[in-house]
Amino acid sequence: MRGDVEWGGIPGLVRSAARRYGDVEAVVEGRTRISYAELGARVDRAAAACMANGVGVGDRVAIWAPNTLDWIVSALGAVSAGAVLVPLNTRFKGGEAAYVLERSRARLLFVTGTFLGTSYVASLRRAAGQGPGGGPLPRLPHLEQVVVLADDAPSDFRTWKDFLASGEGVGEPEVRRRASAVTGEAPSDIIFTSGTTGRPKGALITHAQTLRAYGIWSDLAGLRQGDRYLIVNPFFHTFGYKAGVLACLMRGATMIPQPVFNVDTALANIAAERISVLPGPPTLHQSLLDHPSRDAHDLSALRLVVTGAAVVPLRLVERLRGELGVATVLTAYGLAEASGFVTMCRRGDDPSLIASTSGRAISGTEVRVVDPKGEALPPGVPGEILVRGFNVMQGYFEDAAATSDVLGPDGWLRTGDVGVLDGAGNLRITDRIKDMFVVGGFNAYPAEIEQLLALHPDVADVAVIGVPDTRLGEVGKAYVVRRPGAVLTGDDLIAWSRREMANYKVPREVEFVTELPRNASGKVLKGELRGRGR
Repeated sequence: MRGDVEWGGIPGLVRSAARRYGDVEAVVEGRTRISYAELGARVDRAAAACMANGVGVGDRVAIWAPNTLDWIVSALGAVSAGAVLVPLNTRFKGGEAAYVLERSRARLLFVTGTFLGTSYVASLRRAAGQGPGGGPLPRLPHLEQVVVLADDAPSDFRTWKDFLASGEGVGEPEVRRRASAVTGEAPSDIIFTSGTTGRPKGALITHAQTLRAYGIWSDLAGLRQGDRYLIVNPFFHTFGYKAGVLACLMRGATMIPQPVFNVDTALANIAAERISVLPGPPTLHQSLLDHPSRDAHDLSALRLVVTGAAVVPLRLVERLRGELGVATVLTAYGLAEASGFVTMCRRGDDPSLIASTSGRAISGTEVRVVDPKGEALPPGVPGEILVRGFNVMQGYFEDAAATSDVLGPDGWLRTGDVGVLDGAGNLRITDRIKDMFVVGGFNAYPAEIEQLLALHPDVADVAVIGVPDTRLGEVGKAYVVRRPGAVLTGDDLIAWSRREMANYKVPREVEFVTELPRNASGKVLKGELRGRGR
């Protein structure tokens, strides 16, 4: 039976996993080890607290935190209470997070305390316009409560412990009724992604779409009970949440969340926890293979690696199989607007095919490549990738204009990516129409970065492109026109950027110019800028 029919919604999946895999280890976090039955009980308690605090069906609940057990419990608790989950990128600065909270009108926010030396609470306060004495968040009038996933919280926010205790008056029958009422057609989450306008847009996905897509993912990957899955991909991304947490719930695999990728920590986890499944970007696997202490760790349990649409060297596939004995190495392609999952290689595919393509369209999905007029192109000819199927989003949240720009009445989604199909339907990603570049696995959008850089008082004009980087794959380079009389330096602008935007968006290089090259209509000629660096 298809998963989205079997479970109804994600709350049904959680309950099914608690029953079916009750004594199986569900999550390992340091010394904490909980079973699927215990995870189900914790999720119910979090759902009860959400209900006690006024979270209703369809309300948006946001979470701004790294990969932890508390993330899993709070997110699944909110969804079980009928809420629509809005995950926030942990690399966001306060202003970026506040924009998504404002745009989604989130009613409740779960936020980490301090992470990577940054107080997310303080960052949120500043961005939301809160005064030094606490009180309301003027920029976020819809945000009724902030729950800090820690033992301490400011007096006007709540601790995780206090929040959970507040739900003790909500009985189990009430929680079950609410969870059971969540249908497959209901929205499950809004994943915000930036576009060429520079403003993030929220792709709205339903429970049925999510469950069907990641049931297919689990089948194609061969995920199974007994697998131990090191989840390094961030939970705020579909790869971490849906191909991680939800896929494990479907198959009864054990989750070992890792909040930050550190190669030493990953090697230690793989050995100590007998990790068998490790999805992630190619740079992650390359760093494991090249680590000088690799041979000091027992990595023999590792059997499944899934990586994204970034270029995967054939040598990497061969080394994973040969040096580490990884039986299954697969590549895939997806985007938030298509539930994060469009194509995937199959087990048994030739290594050269896995390294050079992102596989074939998944069941229930069509992929085609078209020219600028929308006409289908033959195999081997590059063009824009279009997707149609069950996985395509309902639309951008409360943004009909942006939705109509990418989603036609015939159901075809314009991805903005350029690719080539071979005769067997395997897709190779070749370029990005929207000038997006990928920094260490994170999508960076020039228009968004340019918009932020333009806020600097000494910047008159700016254009950003992606340039090659040996460590991160690509990084940003900014071409900047100073305001008259300004003495701004590249180091000054980079330091300012680190305070104002997520690290992966920060340009690593700044070149000052007297003017930017533009065409007759005023559009910056990015191709000319790229040519200067060659």
